[in-house]
Amino acid sequence: MTLVVADRARLASARQSLTGRMAVVMTMGALHPGHAALLQQARAEADHVIATIFVNPLQFGPSEDLDRYPRTLDADLDICRAAGVDAVFTPTVDVIYPVTPSVRIDPGPTGGILDGASRPGHFAGMLTVVHKLLRLTAADVAYFGEKDYQQLTLIRQMVRDLDMGTEIVGVPTVREPDGLALSSRNRFLSPAERERALALSRALHACPGGTAEEILAAAGNELKGVDLDYLALTDPLLGPVVPGPARLLVAARVGTTRLIDNAPVEVH
Repeated sequence: MTLVVADRARLASARQSLTGRMAVVMTMGALHPGHAALLQQARAEADHVIATIFVNPLQFGPSEDLDRYPRTLDADLDICRAAGVDAVFTPTVDVIYPVTPSVRIDPGPTGGILDGASRPGHFAGMLTVVHKLLRLTAADVAYFGEKDYQQLTLIRQMVRDLDMGTEIVGVPTVREPDGLALSSRNRFLSPAERERALALSRALHACPGGTAEEILAAAGNELKGVDLDYLALTDPLLGPVVPGPARLLVAARVGTTRLIDNAPVEVH
């Protein structure tokens, strides 16, 4: 049975009743098979799983889609139940932020590049809510998707730098059969836009190994039909690229929908 709780006291009570290794999967709802993969891996590797569903206003800019963000709680709970989640925390904004927080987590230099350059304040808001939810759930391990690779990298840095002790596990991106990375925002794409959005995954896999120039040139050739925000090649920690394992990251707007994706590559 999956317990659904919306306040801190009931969450704390539920947490105390669950013994053993506790996992948390944090979401903003609008769950899809990519979220289900996180829940299923957590269920397989931990004794208990808490899912959180919270659309965090701190990580949306004034011109972004907070009000438009899909909210599908009943369907989300069905996915959580099917994955064997023990408890789902569904707080309102005033539960997470009883007062507007004057202290937020500074993401540091890595938070100012890529998505951080395009969305000022986004990562400070994201890290602040992740910090809160890790404390409130008292999780031993947390699972995050690699599709949000910069987010995953920053969460790992926060947990390390603040000695939080939670294990952070990255789960590979789940894709549609045609390669499109699963995203809650995909539902906003028209059929024609969805076809154009395939350029992102084609770009990431156009040249899985080569010189930095070859990888970027091959990827760029696939992105001519989208409104490109950035295409970047970095080391696995989002630093300057060097020969060896690397990460190729892309963000683009297709119609009115902003999509991100990334993939590992090898720089020769």
